[in-house]
Amino acid sequence: MAPRTLNPNTHAVKRDAFVDVAQRMIATRGYEQMTIQDVLDELDTSRGAFYHYFDSKSALLGEVIERMAEAAVGLIRPVAADPELRAPEKLERIFGTIANFKSERADLILAILEIWRSDENAIVREKLRRRLAAIMGPILTDVVRQGKAEGTFDVSSPEETAIAAVWLMQGAQERAMDLYLARQAGTISYDEVVDAFAGYTTSMERVLGAAPHALTLAQPSVLRRWFA
Repeated sequence: MAPRTLNPNTHAVKRDAFVDVAQRMIATRGYEQMTIQDVLDELDTSRGAFYHYFDSKSALLGEVIERMAEAAVGLIRPVAADPELRAPEKLERIFGTIANFKSERADLILAILEIWRSDENAIVREKLRRRLAAIMGPILTDVVRQGKAEGTFDVSSPEETAIAAVWLMQGAQERAMDLYLARQAGTISYDEVVDAFAGYTTSMERVLGAAPHALTLAQPSVLRRWFA
């Protein structure tokens, strides 16, 4: 008997169905309250079918987050490719696009925030960081290269500078989680949040060799929406 082959189109549809249901349940119930059995019941499928695609509930969470990340990157690419924008404007709009993307999905973002940094999700978290760095690196390299040509950024290597900028962006995202939780707990003031983001903006300017106050990476309206 010939070995059974897997139809890649069928595989994609079924995998996406699991991610669709998980994304909806995480946003409405919370990750901790969602069980694998809940997902199976919603799809009327078997536990074996789930483990054909995912080795754990944590891996399913990773797919939900990766889908969001890829959607956000899809919005960023046109900004980075816009020939009418100077490099600093592109960088500001990239940050603004990410902020708006998160605001439009606030329920899902907040549900994920509660559990994203648990030890259980450490491997998934690190894989996603590296994947995002690999995707964002070339995008930011083009922006940094443009800035160097314009004279708005002073760098020796656009490629290496872009990598440093990506990791700084990811660090800022991690710090934003800490700040949000601290604000919810009432342990820091709004002014401290503003100062923290100002510090990251200054750091980004120095990495890029931009003039002081050349960038506004955290719009006041966005900060007020999440932290005020």
